[in-house]
Amino acid sequence: MSVLSQTTLAKKISFSGIGIHTGAPVNLNVLPSSPNSGIIFKRVDLPDNNIIIPNFENVSEATLCTTISNQYGVKVSTIEHLMAAFLGLGIDNAIVELDSQEVPILDGSAKDFVKILKKVGLKESDIPIKLIKINNLIEYQEGNKYISLDKSNTTLEIEFEINYENKFIQKQINKVNVFEDKLDDIFNSRTFCLYEDIEKLKKLGLGKGGSLENAIVVQDDKILNESGLRNQNEFVNHKILDCMGDLYLVGYRLIGSLKCRHGGHSLTNKLLRKIFSNNKNYSLLEIKGKSLPHSLINNRHNLKSIA
Repeated sequence: MSVLSQTTLAKKISFSGIGIHTGAPVNLNVLPSSPNSGIIFKRVDLPDNNIIIPNFENVSEATLCTTISNQYGVKVSTIEHLMAAFLGLGIDNAIVELDSQEVPILDGSAKDFVKILKKVGLKESDIPIKLIKINNLIEYQEGNKYISLDKSNTTLEIEFEINYENKFIQKQINKVNVFEDKLDDIFNSRTFCLYEDIEKLKKLGLGKGGSLENAIVVQDDKILNESGLRNQNEFVNHKILDCMGDLYLVGYRLIGSLKCRHGGHSLTNKLLRKIFSNNKNYSLLEIKGKSLPHSLINNRHNLKSIA
């Protein structure tokens, strides 16, 4: 087999937990799938019309998490951490079965998804990978929120900036190369919220499963989690993790350079809708032989060595 080939996971894996917003228990299985099938979500708690495709056009809600729906109104929410794990590990095809609406939050990061996926390893096919390459600079802005995606020769870069009035979070900026950099800090970074926003979330019917076990809670100039931060840029790194997952809703690995300031799920989705409204903005490439970007070759070799 070749590093140019599409991959799936080597065998079925399972997770159990709760949804951070619904508070409902959920069991989730990830199963191997055939080449060119992509990522598919299946609500096994429902007998019919239970397939949902994670595509940016199927995003029905993007407040504090990414929710996808099918034409029958069947939903799966908080998919972004699992999708980021798939992108970062180079998994092209998989079936995700779950018996509730929301993907389990686990510890609030993608760490456990990545750990188990690495443990079972990847299974390669003989079908070439496909990539989407950005051809033009596309920008989207809402007030002080800004996001853009420009062309890149060989990789996916994400540069993200956050700036909170909270004196503990304040301003953080980080930039990663998704196909070349070591992503442990990104995968390990947890979701977070301000203590004063907890009641607001509850009034919206959100955050029912949230706790210090699955989220960082910031109050004034400190965090309430006794274990502290996992890395000094954990807040912005979690935003990058979310962004990775939302970008994988294009259906393929992406070659481009993204910059975002004060953004989130909704802003990323609006940018993708703008990009794909004009087919001159992108190209779909089937990668064969020496045309594979070197960064993807490096990334796939690294994944094989740790799987």
